[in-house]
Amino acid sequence: MKLWQLVVVESRASLRSELYWPLVLPNTPKPKFCGFSSDLLQLTLTAGDADLPSEVYWNSVLPNTPMPQAVKNSLCPDLLEDQSTPVEIGKGTSMGFRKEGGAMNMYAGVKPAKAAIPFSYFFAATKDQLHAYHNVAIFFLEKDMHPGVKLTLHFTKTTNATFLPHQVANSLPFSSDKLPEILYQLSIKPESVEAETIKNTIEECDEDPGIKGEEKYCATSLESMIDFSTSKLGNKGVKAVSTEAENKSQMKYRIAAGLEKVGGDFSVVCHKMNYPYAVFYCHKIQATRAYMVPLVGRDGTKAKAVAVCHANTMEWNPKHLAFQLLKVKPGTAPICHFLLEDHVVWVAK
Repeated sequence: MKLWQLVVVESRASLRSELYWPLVLPNTPKPKFCGFSSDLLQLTLTAGDADLPSEVYWNSVLPNTPMPQAVKNSLCPDLLEDQSTPVEIGKGTSMGFRKEGGAMNMYAGVKPAKAAIPFSYFFAATKDQLHAYHNVAIFFLEKDMHPGVKLTLHFTKTTNATFLPHQVANSLPFSSDKLPEILYQLSIKPESVEAETIKNTIEECDEDPGIKGEEKYCATSLESMIDFSTSKLGNKGVKAVSTEAENKSQMKYRIAAGLEKVGGDFSVVCHKMNYPYAVFYCHKIQATRAYMVPLVGRDGTKAKAVAVCHANTMEWNPKHLAFQLLKVKPGTAPICHFLLEDHVVWVAK
């Protein structure tokens, strides 16, 4: 397999990039593009083999583990489909959801507040958020998860961002003290909503402390996500799963027969974050159970949803959205939630 080549082209160059290339690299063929931010930084990648290095790494470390759809969707589409698909940066939502996510608390054109995704253990709900989620089954009790139960759901994605090669991701700064350099590289104005989104993601994913018993890690490449997850689950084999829905607009579901617990009583959950390239907040917590939940929509379409149930919630914010919606107190009952389509759960086989 030939080595991958990286070329960084900045929009600040005095010449347009297509003119600058032949002047500086007259004997170097221009490779395919895998853009991740319109009119900003572009990473160009070429390979001698059809497979992506990340796919090769997956197959070498996890030869008997099928790649879930959430991971496939985060691979560079330009090299998979021979077309360029720019990926927009986050839309400024305070909860890490895209605009089509339903009644979300969006901040269009203004700075988002400190990131507060509903799954964060530090999340304290406001009255407006309680009203917005009153009729949506974001959280539910484990005892209520059985065939026949009707749910209102909306499976969506956090972002369409794709992975960078491991060596490229490691070469880029990812810390609050390097924020000016990060924004400069991405041609993002420091006072913009996008800049605030990037700042929040770095803090929440990489710098904020976890709760007691939580082992957290910010994976900036697929290789680093694989390494963290396998290191926490042992070397006897792992399984990775994600939510998949046939009809993205369907919201009315009922749980069908075939509910399946996957793994043991702990797992590694990786949440995709708002960032110009794929970044995942991964964490391992004890007393956490994962389920594959078969769903049937009102229109007959099907979905396989991943649900994660937390048996120990004593360290959560007492005003967490889950406690207020379900009217329970911390530590009194296992609380579950479904995962978005671009989140991944890792369990031991």
